[in-house]
Amino acid sequence: MNQNVYIIGLGMIRFNKYTDRDVRDMAHEAARLALVDAELDADALEAAFFSNTFWGMFSNQHSIRGQVILRSMGIQKIPVTNVENACAGGSTALHLAWMTVKAGMADVVLALGAEKISNPNKMLSLGAYASCMDVGNFQKHLEMMQEISKSFTLDIPPDQAPPGDGRSIFMDAYAMGAKWHMSRFGTTQRQLAVIASKNHFHASLNPLAQYQQVMSVEEVLADKPVAYPLTRAMCSPVGDGAAAAVVCSESFLRRRSSSRALRIRASVLGSGSDRDLDGEDIGERLARQAYEMAGVGPSDISCAELHDATAYGELHQTEAMGFCPIGEGGPYAETFATRLGGKQPVNTSGGLECRGHPIGASGLAQIYEIGLQLRGEAGNRQVEGARLALAENGGGNIGVEEAAMCIHILERV
Repeated sequence: MNQNVYIIGLGMIRFNKYTDRDVRDMAHEAARLALVDAELDADALEAAFFSNTFWGMFSNQHSIRGQVILRSMGIQKIPVTNVENACAGGSTALHLAWMTVKAGMADVVLALGAEKISNPNKMLSLGAYASCMDVGNFQKHLEMMQEISKSFTLDIPPDQAPPGDGRSIFMDAYAMGAKWHMSRFGTTQRQLAVIASKNHFHASLNPLAQYQQVMSVEEVLADKPVAYPLTRAMCSPVGDGAAAAVVCSESFLRRRSSSRALRIRASVLGSGSDRDLDGEDIGERLARQAYEMAGVGPSDISCAELHDATAYGELHQTEAMGFCPIGEGGPYAETFATRLGGKQPVNTSGGLECRGHPIGASGLAQIYEIGLQLRGEAGNRQVEGARLALAENGGGNIGVEEAAMCIHILERV
């Protein structure tokens, strides 16, 4: 079938560190919010996809996670599929919901993601991220990162802690990419701080963001070092949260009077490849597919939510999505094109850096934000005239790039 697919409901709770909430509780709230937003009862759902990565590791709920969540809120009998795709799990759940409706298998489908990562044992939380890499070849991966870093023509401060020491190993992966970009294109640490400062400003306008304080470029640079060139303010925090979307068919939408529906113009899922740092990036490859599917180009995008687990992640993805030429992400950020009021605002939610990154929910939180923008419901962080918006969500790491990635392009109807 070739029918259009729409999002008619969005729900999200504030991302934060919750000592008194669990995966089930947070997922229930996000799902109910999305159903209320869609003006639907739960019995309208015909299928569901649930994204989560660490519930089994932290609380031993290794299996039937989605069934546990939904049955305990009275949603029974429908097909429920559990999705694990590291940080891209939430967007993968949406992609699968889109596929289900597109194929004519269901008219109304729920995509739901929830994650609890904060833990009294901080090292348990930080260590969990390593499971989003090739665990069997983990030592080889560390050696590869260290070997590549030796090739950079860059002055790196001495006394750098070894990879993964007191931090998520992903911060070292992003630091390696940032150092490569600095060595290859002349990007500066200050340009990364400009991106982080911009996202802190955006998050100060978002009541659902984990961090809501403004930080100047100088304050970002002066923050605690993590892995050069990254400081703490450039990195996403550990946290908890949930987000959801209700997806429907065009035939279902026709039977309703809704002026807030969002058409899914493109939904693309792909995997990484074995390449070197100068090879074609997964984001470049999938962005081309998404633009072709949507029948648009980078310049048509009004605003975007990009996977910025660090400030370098945003810089890199602005290039990969075609918003600026490869190698020019740093100077592009300094033009304030990606800031509210600029040519193409990026991460108006505050991004993963500030909105937060409970990984099973992050992709759907991106959809929540661009959905608000396209509906004109983003309040004092509204992008004027937003018509088309893009969300890029990466997951895991093998070699020098993401193991998985989803890109969605939504349109205001």
